[in-house]
Amino acid sequence: MSDSTILVVEDEPAIRDMIGMSLERAGFRWLAAGSVEEARALLADNAPDLILLDWMLPGTSGLDFARQLRRDNSNRDLPVIMLTARDAENDMIRGLEGGVDDYLTKPFSTRELIARIKAVLRRAGGGDDAPVTIGSLTLEPSSHRVRAGKEKIILGPTEYRLLQFFMQHPERVFAREQLLDRVWGRNVYIDDRTVDVHIRRLRKALEPHQAAGLIQTVRGAGYRFSVQD
Repeated sequence: MSDSTILVVEDEPAIRDMIGMSLERAGFRWLAAGSVEEARALLADNAPDLILLDWMLPGTSGLDFARQLRRDNSNRDLPVIMLTARDAENDMIRGLEGGVDDYLTKPFSTRELIARIKAVLRRAGGGDDAPVTIGSLTLEPSSHRVRAGKEKIILGPTEYRLLQFFMQHPERVFAREQLLDRVWGRNVYIDDRTVDVHIRRLRKALEPHQAAGLIQTVRGAGYRFSVQD
């Protein structure tokens, strides 16, 4: 992971260089772009593993660029972390719905930035069969088993995939559209209210084990998996 290449799209040279130095210290290679046009040119000749993308850019905004990437077959799965001074919840939701994988508000610590990059790269790598334990729940991807303590929980295939996604991305809020993309797949065209149906089924399966409350509704935003109230 430490030899991954990060494309930094940031129009302020001081911030761009600060990020670049932090990436170098963490063992990453990096490319620099001051605009979406420069970023497109770099993408044509390079294959970065992740993009750090400023929202406010000259010309095309970072959010519009993120949306364009998700419509581009060659870059639609390229991880993107949005960097922005916009800290309102509505802006965060717009960014996540625009297709970014994570969202970091300025000012941020370089330590947090590197941690977020590593987390997103791990998720993008996929293929992790290590058991995940959060609260009372343990999920074993290799055997598709879910337990609450020593009690086995029976889930349908969609509820299992939904729970697996939540447990591998705890404490993050996901809009219905994001869950459809990440759990059902981007090429599946179904009503986003389908997510609500499967959330109810998942909660019903978890309820006898006092774990239904781990799936939390975030009003106006979506859902998150959290052990916190």
